[in-house]
Amino acid sequence: MTRSYQLKRRAERQDQTRQKIVEAAIALHQEKGIVATTMVDVAAEAKVGRATVYRHFPDETALVGACSGQYFERHPLPDPEPWRLIENPLERLHRGLRETFAYHRETEPMMSRVLADARDLPIMEPYHGHWRRAADILAVGWPDRGRHEALLEASLALALSFDTWRTLVRVQGLTENQAIRLLQKLTCNCPDY
Repeated sequence: MTRSYQLKRRAERQDQTRQKIVEAAIALHQEKGIVATTMVDVAAEAKVGRATVYRHFPDETALVGACSGQYFERHPLPDPEPWRLIENPLERLHRGLRETFAYHRETEPMMSRVLADARDLPIMEPYHGHWRRAADILAVGWPDRGRHEALLEASLALALSFDTWRTLVRVQGLTENQAIRLLQKLTCNCPDY
């Protein structure tokens, strides 16, 4: 009985240490980016030895994978499936952009660093794939889609992009509602709403 209890306590301590390392790495990735964060930095932030970090994560790729998994678990991407239920494409786009912009606002400190460092790394493919699927859902039902399909797909990808949100809202100083209206106009080429 004692041996079993000791093994259980040891496993719990290991899980706690692993979690402490992941938390430290997430904080550092958000503060200074993935590229600038070293395993030594993570060990210092987690208040553990470097060997302890490597015992839990053999390399930076494993650590980044654990961090991204946990980060996206805490900050789930907006679910575009309910958008399908909105028949009017302009209304669907409005809702999609409203939810997307709320997500970008919430995750801005992390995504501004991570996208700068890791935009084209394989670890980011699920993130990019999500936005491609969201654009596909938003593309349904637009009039005259066949002739201008490539332009529609490009405008929707642009509208959903974190970089677009950041440029319009943070750099240009638009409100999110102004940015949404502008993107709706660009997407459907409508003069007014």
